[in-house]
Amino acid sequence: MASRKQGKIYVGIGGWTFEPWRGTFYPEGLAHKRELEHASRQLTSIEINGTYYSSFKPASWAKWHDETPAGFVFAVKASRFCTNRRVLAEAGESVKRFVNQGLVELKDRLGPINWQFMGTKKFDPVDFEAFLKLLPREAGKLPLRHVLEVRHDSFKDERFYDLCRKYKAAIVYAHDKDFPCIDEATADFTYARLMQAEEKVKTGYKPAELDKWAKRAEAWSKKGDAFVYFISGAKVRNPAAARALIERL
Repeated sequence: MASRKQGKIYVGIGGWTFEPWRGTFYPEGLAHKRELEHASRQLTSIEINGTYYSSFKPASWAKWHDETPAGFVFAVKASRFCTNRRVLAEAGESVKRFVNQGLVELKDRLGPINWQFMGTKKFDPVDFEAFLKLLPREAGKLPLRHVLEVRHDSFKDERFYDLCRKYKAAIVYAHDKDFPCIDEATADFTYARLMQAEEKVKTGYKPAELDKWAKRAEAWSKKGDAFVYFISGAKVRNPAAARALIERL
């Protein structure tokens, strides 16, 4: 984690359970129940992806907190039942269920919540503002930060950027050939998902590319905390890519 005057840079991966990482990222013979413990000491953040598909009991959230060191931060992918719907304004109950399932048990380990939308979801100014109004600013006394991952070109719209600024929600910077890449400062933090790791490259991204991402992360941190995740692509290479970026920072 590289400290900066305005913010900190967190670098990580999506999830921590992936069989091809065993014997590469995870040492041979490491018990599966200790994988989070190991990963959280090699990286500075992890985006929890399982929460997109199902809910977890408070005890699970508390366990994740206890297995990770001070200074480590989780991002949390919001439930698909909140975002994969025709009318977002009707997501109120789903949002409440998601937030109240036990996120507060992460305590100081809780980072941004990523609300991911399907690639078929188009920008509707009225409906999206109604959705943004549903996102709570805190859970208990724990402040919440929200980021929107949109995947349709219709979101390249100043009205969308203005709405995100109004509600202090960040927009995911997506490095992927299939999704729109939006680099707009709409909140006091930046959230990037880098999804083009190559399996033939040991560190996922070539050294020169990683140098560029390090400079960009440093620039983002001057506007607040920066969260950078190596997601998808050649998933087997993502931990190595994250470690290589951390070394540069």
